[in-house]
Amino acid sequence: MARAVKVLTTLRNHWKKTTFGVCLLSWGGNWLYGKHCDNLLRRAACQEAQAFGNQLIPSSMPLKKATVFLNPAACKGKARNLFEKNAAPILHLSGLDVTVVKTDYEGQAKKLLELMENTDLIIIAGGDGTVQEVITGLLRRADEAAFSKIPIGFIPLGKTCTLSHTLYPESTNKVQHIINATLAILKGETVPLDVLQIKVVGEYWYLGPLKTKAAHFFSTFKEWPQKHQAALMYLGPTERPPEEPEEKPSRPPLYVRLYRRLWLYWSSQIPQEVTPEDWEELKLSTIELSIATRNRQLDLTRTEDFMDICIEADTVSKGQFVNRGSQKMRDPHMCPEGSQCIQASRCILQLPEGTEGSFGIDNEEYEAMPVEVKLLPRKLRFFCDPRMREQMLHAAVQ
Repeated sequence: MARAVKVLTTLRNHWKKTTFGVCLLSWGGNWLYGKHCDNLLRRAACQEAQAFGNQLIPSSMPLKKATVFLNPAACKGKARNLFEKNAAPILHLSGLDVTVVKTDYEGQAKKLLELMENTDLIIIAGGDGTVQEVITGLLRRADEAAFSKIPIGFIPLGKTCTLSHTLYPESTNKVQHIINATLAILKGETVPLDVLQIKVVGEYWYLGPLKTKAAHFFSTFKEWPQKHQAALMYLGPTERPPEEPEEKPSRPPLYVRLYRRLWLYWSSQIPQEVTPEDWEELKLSTIELSIATRNRQLDLTRTEDFMDICIEADTVSKGQFVNRGSQKMRDPHMCPEGSQCIQASRCILQLPEGTEGSFGIDNEEYEAMPVEVKLLPRKLRFFCDPRMREQMLHAAVQ
């Protein structure tokens, strides 16, 4: 008893050290408990992945090949460790033939995609920049029509992972978020996402689903008010064609194919009337113009394909401009009140000669010049969490 009293007296006399020690022990205990919970999540995910790997397949069927593009520099250099601890074991246990390609410098993924051989799955492990490079490299291939049909998985490892908000449930636990994304690849549920093609004097950029704010134009602060004159030509929304069946129809018999060829050869070809495109032109004066896909508010049942063009009013005070800037920091996808919103499938932006400013395309600045933006609807298919897909379908029904 006397010893306990002595200990308590010592702790009371050195209350500063006691407080510091208690705080340190509390933090250490909480940290260890968090690590223990993360290990339990990893173990449960590996057991679920092993169930996929234990499934029997015919001896004549080859293993599915998965090519992973990993950016080790993402998340301040922590991406490699995050991938190897949380995602790699799940992929290997699932029975996939996994090939990991690590990028060494910015832009390397674009070049590697041009040389990549056939694969069954493409997995992007990184952040927004890695997704951007892979999409651009994929769609610049000569055989992009075939390669764009390969399903793509996204493992969010970067500091900013805009695409994950559309594909996976929100989670404050980084480990849980990575595990959910990796398991979603194994479950096989996919959603089609739009891509924007930007053409500037023969050069192409492909801004994929990672950025619904695909292009921020007119970023100059040399004078006030920041009015920019331009001419915008655009085509309205296009009707969405029915989705093609995933299973290819069986090949018809030989006599049917011969009959079709003879009929096409002897029948007189009826010239098809070409419907002229209904372009609309708009003269505008704006502070900022942005173009966005609909991937942020994905609707799997919509009947039209279009992108959103937001033309902000040029009558904005400096106070309103600063306030809007802070709002866009919280929600980059907002279209401010009083802006003109246009739905278009294709647009051409014409600028007068001598226009100052720059375009922000693919995280790089380019000199302001005439630009054409074209929507490639449902161009790529991304793996998503089945719960998110059900949520999208349920919201569309309501």
